[in-house]
Amino acid sequence: MNTSTAIFYRSAPDLAACPDESMPEFAFAGRSNVGKSSLLNMLVGKRDLARVSATPGHTKHLNFFTVNGTWRLVDLPGYGYAKIERKERGRFSRSVSEYLAERPNLRCVFALVDGSLPPQGYDLEFVEWMADNEVPFVLVFSKIDKVGPVKLQETIAAFTAKLAEWSDRPPEILTCSAVERMGRAALLAIIDSQLEPEQKKAKRAVKPKLPLRATPW
Repeated sequence: MNTSTAIFYRSAPDLAACPDESMPEFAFAGRSNVGKSSLLNMLVGKRDLARVSATPGHTKHLNFFTVNGTWRLVDLPGYGYAKIERKERGRFSRSVSEYLAERPNLRCVFALVDGSLPPQGYDLEFVEWMADNEVPFVLVFSKIDKVGPVKLQETIAAFTAKLAEWSDRPPEILTCSAVERMGRAALLAIIDSQLEPEQKKAKRAVKPKLPLRATPW
C-alpha cells in the first residue's frame, strides 16, 4: 500500500467530539511510552505526523490522522502511567473504552506491547477487555530492536500463554520496530485488506477544517 498523503485532522477528548463516521479507522493503543507515535510516523513515512514525547502519558486526547484522503489512523491515549492523576486516568479510560466499544467505523485496533518486557498486567487487562467486548484487534510487539530473537519469542510465548487462560482464540501477532523500520509492510497489509477498493485510491490532500472547540486504561 502507498501512503501518499497523511495529515493531522483532529484531537477529540471524548467520543462525542470525534470526527464523522464516514471513513474507516484503525486505532493504535498501548501503554504509555510503548512507541505508538513513533510507529505511526514510520507507518506513513513521516517523522513528525504524530508528536513523539519524551514524557510518558503526554497524549491525552484521541488524535485522528487522515491517510490518502480515504481512511484514518487514530492515536489513543496511553495507559498505565502512574504519575497521571487518578481523575485524569479515569477520564482517559472512559474516552478510550467508549471509542473502542461504540465507534461503528473502527475496523481494527493495533494493541502495542513492549517486546522487551515480560507480560505486564495492564497489557493483559486491556487485551482481555477488548476480547470480552468483541473489539477486533491485532497484537503488535514493539521495540524488537531492543531484544534478541530468542528472548522475543519467549516473551511472546509467555504473553500468549496468559491469554490462553481465558481465551481459546489467539489473536494475530505481529512484531515491529520503528527504529529499524521493521513490520511496516505487515501492518499496512492488514489495513489494506480491510479497505474497500475506492478507499485504497489516494485522493489529493485537502486542508482540513479547524476542529470545533470542545471542552490509563
